[in-house]
Amino acid sequence: MNFAAYCGMIGIKTLLVDLDPQTNATFSCMTVEAWQKHAAEQGSVANLLGARGHTSAEGQEKSAESIILQSVFKGVDLVPSHLDLFTVDLDLSSEVARETRLRRSLKDVIGKYEIIVCDCPPNLTIPTQNALAMSTHYVVPVSLDFLSSLGIGLLLGRIKKLSDDLENPIEHAGIVLSRVGRKSYFKMQTAATLKKAFGDSVLDAQIKERSAVSESAAKNLPIYQMSDREAASEFRAFSAELLPRLGWKKK
Repeated sequence: MNFAAYCGMIGIKTLLVDLDPQTNATFSCMTVEAWQKHAAEQGSVANLLGARGHTSAEGQEKSAESIILQSVFKGVDLVPSHLDLFTVDLDLSSEVARETRLRRSLKDVIGKYEIIVCDCPPNLTIPTQNALAMSTHYVVPVSLDFLSSLGIGLLLGRIKKLSDDLENPIEHAGIVLSRVGRKSYFKMQTAATLKKAFGDSVLDAQIKERSAVSESAAKNLPIYQMSDREAASEFRAFSAELLPRLGWKKK
């Protein structure tokens, strides 16, 4: 959410697509009450993926243009998520080309945006597969604990195979160390191990664990509008480092 907000803030027309059933990105942009009304009347990403029960009164799928919530932040539009994505794999288990539903649903609006940011759940279920099937790059956030860092190599391999199967070449833009807490020998050792294993793929910028990040989400504001300058500076540094890795060049 804060990366999308940064893009909008510097003049890049951005679409944020929340594919995580936990809806954290969505509720960082809008209140629960506003989401309930929008999901009921306009729809959500569950409609674009064809989750069970997510059709209009006429029995037709809602259009992306109807579902997109305009200007949640400066220069940023949102496709909100839905809790029903928890069961979307079961809903679409027998469907053909289920991995490309999002790409096909957004084809008429993609041209309106300079960058589309997909927030995915931490797994390779159908919502994540749909994001990878329409993306040019992907970023792996990881916290500095043993279990989080253990599966990175496996994840990269699985994404490579999936992109090959979908015939959509996708570049690994990097690994960002996030939710970095207090310094400890173990965390420093984990960071050093990741740097050694993945080299320049690990971004220099790190995102620390800060209460201001949670507070900004609760207030539906990007971190740049909070009083914590260090937190805002971290996200600016991360976003500025990431953009060139996505092939973005200043016009």
